[in-house]
Amino acid sequence: MTKGALVLFSGGQDSATCLAWALERFEHVETVGFDYRQRHAVELTCRDALREGMASPRLGPDHTIDLGVLGQISETALTRETEIAMREDGLPNTFVPGRNLIFLMFAATLAYRRGLKHIVGGMCETDYSGYPDCRDDTIKALQAALNLGMDSRLVLHTPLMWLDKAETWRLAESLGGSKLVELIRVESHSCYKGERQTLHPWGHGCGHCPACDLRAAGWNAYSPTP
Repeated sequence: MTKGALVLFSGGQDSATCLAWALERFEHVETVGFDYRQRHAVELTCRDALREGMASPRLGPDHTIDLGVLGQISETALTRETEIAMREDGLPNTFVPGRNLIFLMFAATLAYRRGLKHIVGGMCETDYSGYPDCRDDTIKALQAALNLGMDSRLVLHTPLMWLDKAETWRLAESLGGSKLVELIRVESHSCYKGERQTLHPWGHGCGHCPACDLRAAGWNAYSPTP
């Protein structure tokens, strides 16, 4: 058991699973969320219920960082009311350039101040939309840059990097059983459009955006309908 960790905690399925993962491995765990004026800002309101559902003596403070400037300079389908589509370069227009790089730099600054040596993020190269800042090579390069620039020994953990969404559900089950799976299913948020009026078998969402499609497919593979 190692000491302290900071979890990038958006309120989504992946970050909730990462929080459970961190609570099993670290003596003290804090969380950080980022408000970048995202279209699905409702995810930030889901964080309290998830933290309450995973309450533990190891769970420390939650932090929220205002990154509104990122939303101001980002012309994307996650920061503007525009139709979700593929760009000419093959990336979806939901890609927010530099988002995870900025998140991890701010998280590293916070972790440095809080005396936390481990940073946990839900980046994944298996079930993702091709975002280059979710790739393993990017995370490894950023860890090296952060440690050089801060003269530190921070470790970036990405426990979901090689898992698909079905395997992420299975990881949640292995960490907290059906209770944790149900907490994440009902309380977390992944829908890009911020829709929470409809509760599907896999969770809340519009049921049509890429995030909903991915989450539904993962749930069906994890818990197929008889």
